[in-house]
Amino acid sequence: MKITIRTVACALLTAAHVAAIAQAQQWQAPRTEYGDPDLQGIWSNATLTRLERDVSLANQQAFTEEEAAARELRAREQQLKADRASDPDRAPPSDGNTAAGSNSFWLDRGKQIVRIDGEFRTSMIIDPPNSRIPFLPPAARKLTQQQRWLQEPGVKAFDGPELQTIGERCLLFWDFRTSNSSAGPPMMPVIYNNNYQIVQTKDYVVVLAEMTHDARIIRLRDVHHPVPMQRWMGDSIGHWEGNTLVVETRNLYSQQNHYGSSSELVVVERFSRSSEQQIDYQFTMIDPAVYSQPWAAELALRQRPECR
Repeated sequence: MKITIRTVACALLTAAHVAAIAQAQQWQAPRTEYGDPDLQGIWSNATLTRLERDVSLANQQAFTEEEAAARELRAREQQLKADRASDPDRAPPSDGNTAAGSNSFWLDRGKQIVRIDGEFRTSMIIDPPNSRIPFLPPAARKLTQQQRWLQEPGVKAFDGPELQTIGERCLLFWDFRTSNSSAGPPMMPVIYNNNYQIVQTKDYVVVLAEMTHDARIIRLRDVHHPVPMQRWMGDSIGHWEGNTLVVETRNLYSQQNHYGSSSELVVVERFSRSSEQQIDYQFTMIDPAVYSQPWAAELALRQRPECR
């Protein structure tokens, strides 16, 4: 039998997954000095898994272990190819693409398929089952703040800084191509800088995003401000349900939107530490002004070694 590098790599990945399952069965979540589940550390949500499932997979929620291993191996091979030194004598590009200027060294999209409850997920969205964002018809959606400004008579796209994205103005990181944010909520992976640091006290949880150093302060065992006050990253209130931190965020700043959301958006997040190396992160998007129904997604925060 011919043994290839791919065969060996798949076997090693399978063995690692079996060992991880055995370890998870014996593992118990640590506690802080205040008795709450300990989520502290440095984590990354970089992943190969897409938000919406490839349409060719229909309602298939999970890959087989072999399919996941093959995709992860292919991603590593592609990264090795992209990291090769450029040919200084190559001809200039002829396709007119000037947006591919970042060297692959800086990119950090992730090399793992999201794994939750032993499943290698084909998408982050778990509800609805078709893994598509359930948008209302365009004519029925509430416009974003930027869209409303641009509809004012005489207003042009570059008339002022407020008409540019918040990412362009470095207020919060916001990916104009996908209309998502690493700072959140929800906290979504982007092309690089997908690391987070979580710090806890008795009354607060702070999530610091590496990208633009966005810091979100979650108040525990509190209530939302009685007078609605829009804030960057919104007004986040958390409470514990067993070993899970549940966070509800509302009143996001009107210039901050996620996947076309409006100022009515409410995001409910759930942080559950499932092993020493992973936090299962789930979020639900509720915005009847833009979506025909709430939709939910799940991804993993993987532990990173701390710098000392």
